[in-house]
Amino acid sequence: MKIFDILGPIMVGPSSSHTAGAAKIGYITRTLLGEKPVNARIGLCGSFAATGKGHGTDKAVIAGLLGMKPDDMRIPESFAVAEKEKLSFSFESVRLPEAHPNTVVLDVTGDAGREIAVQASSLGGGRIMIEKLDGTEVHCMGDCPTLIICNQDSPGVVSEVTSILSGINVNIAALRLHRDKRGGSAVMVIETDQPVGKESISMLEQLEGINRVIYVNGEVE
Repeated sequence: MKIFDILGPIMVGPSSSHTAGAAKIGYITRTLLGEKPVNARIGLCGSFAATGKGHGTDKAVIAGLLGMKPDDMRIPESFAVAEKEKLSFSFESVRLPEAHPNTVVLDVTGDAGREIAVQASSLGGGRIMIEKLDGTEVHCMGDCPTLIICNQDSPGVVSEVTSILSGINVNIAALRLHRDKRGGSAVMVIETDQPVGKESISMLEQLEGINRVIYVNGEVE
């Protein structure tokens, strides 16, 4: 057993699942968007919807979208910070029968016009799971260096990506593939043992068949 399992994450409380986890979901959503969020529609599901307000879940999600980590002392004032940063947002309760009870759905727009849809759940102890990205299942925890590669489902794309990573001495810890249909849109989720540098990400982006490369560095605590 690790000391983290006993003490839990360093955070602004009161809850590791409803507060720290929610902040981490917001923070990673901002990272996935890749630009400053200006509008967010947020759906809270299950326990998040029932008890989240008392635990500060709503403020924690907004704090994460603003770039605050779970230990940021400004989390309780995130709504006021959002107003200054010109981030508009709305909350609603949603029903997702198959989802984890601590689930949030975010539809976020950035200041350059990019849009992203994220479904994620808080597993307890500050741990999270990104379930869906733009409607595609990804099942990514984001606690280690992770590449999320949106690509065309065509022969050779996966081998070219893994060859580049091998060439820069990055070891793949886990690789999951998802696609909507044969020959359609696909997503690679690659967790690595080492960080992936900007130059290597640029190499991946230039490969034929790659639509977008998103990198999560695994440093949200």
